Amino acid sequence: MMNNIYPLEWFDSLILHTFDPLSMNIDSLTDNDIAVISENISKESIKIQVHIKNEVFSLKKKRHIRVTVRQYHSTLIFLLDSIMENRTEKVIQSDKIRKLADLLISNLDYLISFIEDRFSYYLSLDERVPITYLMLCRKELALKLQRISKRNLSSESDKVTIKRVVKIVQNAIEAENGKKLTYRRILYFRELLRLLDEHNDDMENLSIFNPLDELLIDHNFNSVQYISILTERMTEQIYKTEKLSSKLNLLLLFFKDFKQLHSNVKITFDASHQNIKDVLENWFVSEISFLQNRDEIEARDISSSKKNGNPSHLADQNKIQCTLSSDQMGLILRATDETRILKARSMSLIFKTIVPYLSTPFKRNLSYQSVRSKSYNPEEKDKEFVIKTLEKIIKHIKEY
Repeated sequence: MMNNIYPLEWFDSLILHTFDPLSMNIDSLTDNDIAVISENISKESIKIQVHIKNEVFSLKKKRHIRVTVRQYHSTLIFLLDSIMENRTEKVIQSDKIRKLADLLISNLDYLISFIEDRFSYYLSLDERVPITYLMLCRKELALKLQRISKRNLSSESDKVTIKRVVKIVQNAIEAENGKKLTYRRILYFRELLRLLDEHNDDMENLSIFNPLDELLIDHNFNSVQYISILTERMTEQIYKTEKLSSKLNLLLLFFKDFKQLHSNVKITFDASHQNIKDVLENWFVSEISFLQNRDEIEARDISSSKKNGNPSHLADQNKIQCTLSSDQMGLILRATDETRILKARSMSLIFKTIVPYLSTPFKRNLSYQSVRSKSYNPEEKDKEFVIKTLEKIIKHIKEY
């Protein structure tokens, strides 16, 4: 350390000695002692920030900077782990002492965040975060998610997207393997939530991709669920048009808008998945190819049917009657997509492939677009009936 000074000495002594549950120091603190320590915590925190900045900028070699930054980072996390562990000890019963410990935890967390924000380049971001630090991060991120979910947005589309994104991030943070979260992932969540909190939905939007989408795509939010939101939104718009040429033109327009969007490939929501722009570009290429070949395929099918003396399509010949209503079918098909029981390049493809082969006692020919769109606004009675139907299936399987 610069000038052989240990800048964290005051914090170190306070946490490892004063707050040591086995020592008698903590019980002997007076109200005046607590007030003085509280004031010094804030002062020391500011002094340490200044010291770290001065020390880092006085070093010339990246290797020395890296060593210094990692030393501060690991030591602060060690101290944070220690105070959080000590705070849970039964010997610390006083509310005043607990509040003092909370103040200490808050300041240490701020110092760690300061290093991660300013000097992330020098940290080993792919290391797993310690469990006590992770607990604190989860609490911090949960509060931010709560605040974001309560935002009063004017755009209905943004409200739906924000609600889904909050749930996706919440699940990622609280997942059972959350103990494997790395510093890189924590930093990604912090920055993403900061951007969502600052998002302004009053901006004019002339594209299928609104400013919130631009934010998420730029931040490489490559969640499978979010990508499904985008592809479903585009598919719904495309298949509202009747003519095949209009469908293709609209899809090409969406593709043009998409190509103009930026995405930071150096960061990602899920490193195990492809970048969001790669996934969406593959989707566009597949959909464009599908529409371009559709006329030819349909013409060939009709020609084949006529040669066989039967003008009916294969789907019309092999319909299966289902006692569920089209709304209830839609709920089940949507759930199989979102739980990844059925996997296709889009939810729309699942409906497009399956629905033509189904009928109800009251309707022979079902529109897959209609079945899919109704699955997004289900009535409570339909949800209850589907759940009872699935429970009946479960009961039968148990009896096999």
